Amino acid sequence: MSRDSDEGVGRVKAPNRRAGEMFARVIDIYGNDRMRVFCEDGKHRIGRIRGKIKKRVWIRKGDLVVVNPWDWETETKDQLGKCEITWRYKKNEVSWLQRHGKIPEILDINNIPV
Repeated sequence: MSRDSDEGVGRVKAPNRRAGEMFARVIDIYGNDRMRVFCEDGKHRIGRIRGKIKKRVWIRKGDLVVVNPWDWETETKDQLGKCEITWRYKKNEVSWLQRHGKIPEILDINNIPV
């Protein structure tokens, strides 16, 4: 019985596009469970860690996360939009997503505009 090279990766959660979820990278950490994220649609937003994962997951600068933008809030020019961070990917999951071409090019950690 042979194993794949994807050891340690069972299922990798994908963003639910119908619910409006998308990939994002953490750019800055503000504290109080809030951080600045750069989303795959090219916008910077203020992300809030969802209560369900708040105590279980440590999110650091540069992590790949799944966010759900708030659609009920009106965006203005001088204020960033807001979103909820619902999932953080581990390193082995990120490498699996990169190998299978699931992560958009705009979220390459070296090319993110600040």
